[in-house]
Amino acid sequence: MTTLNEPGLQTLQFYATAVYPCSYIPGREARSQVAAPTHLINAELYSKLVEQGFRRSGLFTYRPHCDHCNACVPVRIDVARFHPKRNQRKSWNHHSDLVPRDLPLHWNDEHFALYEHYQHARHAGAGMDEDSRAQYTQFLLTSRVSSRLIEFRQPTGELKMVSIVDILDTGLSSVYTFFDPEAAGSLGTYGILWQIDRCRAMGLPWLYLGYWIQQSRKMMYKSRFQPYQLLYDGRWQDADKN
Repeated sequence: MTTLNEPGLQTLQFYATAVYPCSYIPGREARSQVAAPTHLINAELYSKLVEQGFRRSGLFTYRPHCDHCNACVPVRIDVARFHPKRNQRKSWNHHSDLVPRDLPLHWNDEHFALYEHYQHARHAGAGMDEDSRAQYTQFLLTSRVSSRLIEFRQPTGELKMVSIVDILDTGLSSVYTFFDPEAAGSLGTYGILWQIDRCRAMGLPWLYLGYWIQQSRKMMYKSRFQPYQLLYDGRWQDADKN
């Protein structure tokens, strides 16, 4: 058990979990540091925790705490300096007809059906493709911080994508996005561009994307949104300086 010295965080305690198989690098074991008790982690404290590399999965607030590995590096996009590349502009224009709707976290049968379709198509065999309704609810629809569900539909009403985001003091934290895996034009790219645009509209300087792992192909897309910063030894640094 440890504590963090950031003002306001002294009320929390931090525990290391037992080791478990790493989801991103085959053959490695992982461990997390968990913030507790969960009922004390409000929006203000969670913003401070994200600044120090934590992330949320339902009520579970954690950061990597592996014994012999530091491959997971927190990453955030510099919203003010970001300029989309040509292929990113193409994705933005391709999906410009989508209609976003900002909603509170809630259960929706149509959302869950899209989530299942996405998991089976993109992450078959990874475990999440077998999530029950209860697991989905616990993972994405349970929060004690300021969280929003954004659904994206075509003008005809067809659901194409759902994003869960947390609103922080210094930015948005992208919790999870799932979408129609058969859709053309890179919906995943569009979703991040939309969140960057939302940060700008809200006057927030950063979009937090969780962890970047150089050895994981699943995480490489995050480095395409430049400029971005990485958290090393408790300090956020521009990626081109590392």
